[in-house]
Amino acid sequence: MKKLLLAALFLGALTMGKAQAFNGLGDQKLDLGISAFGYGTGITGTYDYGVMDWLSVGAGVDFYWGNNHHDGDDDTLFGYGRVNFHLGELVGLPKNMDLYPGVNIGILNSGFGIGGHLGFRYFFDDKFGAFVELGSHGTIGVSINL
Repeated sequence: MKKLLLAALFLGALTMGKAQAFNGLGDQKLDLGISAFGYGTGITGTYDYGVMDWLSVGAGVDFYWGNNHHDGDDDTLFGYGRVNFHLGELVGLPKNMDLYPGVNIGILNSGFGIGGHLGFRYFFDDKFGAFVELGSHGTIGVSINL
């Protein structure tokens, strides 16, 4: 099954060469997703802006319900700034794919929150794609080129 999925992704990348996952300076992405682990189950929204060929900065908001946090509160809100280092070109991925490690730092309810992730984006066309981020949280969702 994994080989079939990888083959389909590879063939899709060959046929959609004009879609780009990260364009460097001025690139803008909006990600909307569902979080399955970390501070709990919830929804995520992030915005990233390319400031260099390999670097983006942005902001995000995560809302978790039924969380795994130990403060006794059932709901958690995490507002944060984020930095991503885009490695897709460096590791030779097709232009419609990107691999990026990143860091989130912000306010978690009334305290401080920090997290790290390794993300992957795959664009189906010039506007829409999918992403996954794994690390201190696990998120999967839709990525939109702005």
